[in-house]
Amino acid sequence: MKNLFKLLALVALVFGVFACNNAPKETATNDTLTVEYKKQVPEWTKNSVIYEVNIRHFSPEGTFKAFEAQIPRLKELGVDILWLMPIHPIGVKNRKMTEKSLGSPYAVQDYLKVNPDYGTMDDFKSLVKVAHENGMKVIIDWVANHTSWDNVWIASNPDFYTKNDKGQMMMPEGTDWADVADLNFENEDLRKKMTEALQFWIKETDIDGYRCDVAGMIPVDFWDNVRAELDKIKPVFMLAEAEEPPLHEKAFDMAYAWTFHHVMNHLAQGKSDVSEVDKYFSETKDKFPAGTYMMNFITNHDENAWNGTEKERLGIAVETMAALSFTVPGMPLLYTGQEVGLAKRLSFFEKDLVEWKTGTKEEAYYKNLISLKKDNSALWNGVYGADLVRVNSDNDKAVFAFIRENENNKVFAVFNLSAKPLKIKLQGDAFIGKYTDFSAKTETELKAEHALNLKAWEYKIFTSTK
Repeated sequence: MKNLFKLLALVALVFGVFACNNAPKETATNDTLTVEYKKQVPEWTKNSVIYEVNIRHFSPEGTFKAFEAQIPRLKELGVDILWLMPIHPIGVKNRKMTEKSLGSPYAVQDYLKVNPDYGTMDDFKSLVKVAHENGMKVIIDWVANHTSWDNVWIASNPDFYTKNDKGQMMMPEGTDWADVADLNFENEDLRKKMTEALQFWIKETDIDGYRCDVAGMIPVDFWDNVRAELDKIKPVFMLAEAEEPPLHEKAFDMAYAWTFHHVMNHLAQGKSDVSEVDKYFSETKDKFPAGTYMMNFITNHDENAWNGTEKERLGIAVETMAALSFTVPGMPLLYTGQEVGLAKRLSFFEKDLVEWKTGTKEEAYYKNLISLKKDNSALWNGVYGADLVRVNSDNDKAVFAFIRENENNKVFAVFNLSAKPLKIKLQGDAFIGKYTDFSAKTETELKAEHALNLKAWEYKIFTSTK
């Protein structure tokens, strides 16, 4: 049953089926009083933008110290949360490529140590301290589902691992992850040891939460317990690499918007139309617990390494899809180098430096998008922002128009999600009013049956305050 569970969870992952008040909630039973834990997303995430840090590729040194020097630049860009890819020592046994390869950072050799290639534990603590001094939060990647074949637990706790019919340790079933051994979460001692390791980094380094790799391949009740235990130390932020609603009832604050990512790819490649966007938002709103954040992205380490750069996948629609990811409900993600127009696939297993440039149009573009999100409370995350309300036009197969509005702020956006120039007429009266044009920085008034001329992939964003 365990292997079947993991296989089904993997399928869900691959295809994308996929402030803080932690006061216990008291519920009365017949003659007893039980206490039910209820997580809440930390208030400091309300208008946050998250940035994925690939330490290995970030600098020639590939160290915590070298990255630490870049924190003020990212703060100036507008980044709030730093997500560091796995910082732990990487296993050598059964490494993919060759044993001289640097290996996958997702093959963890020791959960309680840092990768010596990146620096020391004190170096990492310094990074976290500098981030906090710059008003930023830090979460680290956590790989709970499997370990390297030379993880310290292989020798000390072989009972922690899943066994095949011959009693041998095995890689996660249904995968080609030959460099890692599958952990068995039916083992209560493993659960306890893993929970203690997660607590260790909060207590010892003051990080602010976790991005949990293949979270859906691990039983939900394990994560539920972990969240309650971590919140006893400090309010944490939890991101699941999954798109599965049960994970967000008690454990996780944010899900991967894998489905929306694929929708954007399909649109840019001419494989679908706006009806797929409408379907996504309708289904997501009904499916996930209220207040769940979706992490919107046009690239990340997996997409870049295996499926291509955003320019390869989205072509001339890159800026359009980036703007869409920043204005629809959810928290936008930037990946290492995205802010300067990274134009190559970065190797997953080897050192492969980002080609850093200064003064790029992309850097100015993303800085403006981040400002747009922060300056307009209607675009904030979860319950702190406003719902998306569709505005119709005379071409709803190609045009995605919507309003997000609260008591203080209104944002009206119109996207031509097609490769053809369009002249459209807006319908209804919800959009009528005086606005600032985000791109042109000019005042404008939109009237009933307003007509717009939109170039291929062009978009218009209008803002107003009350």
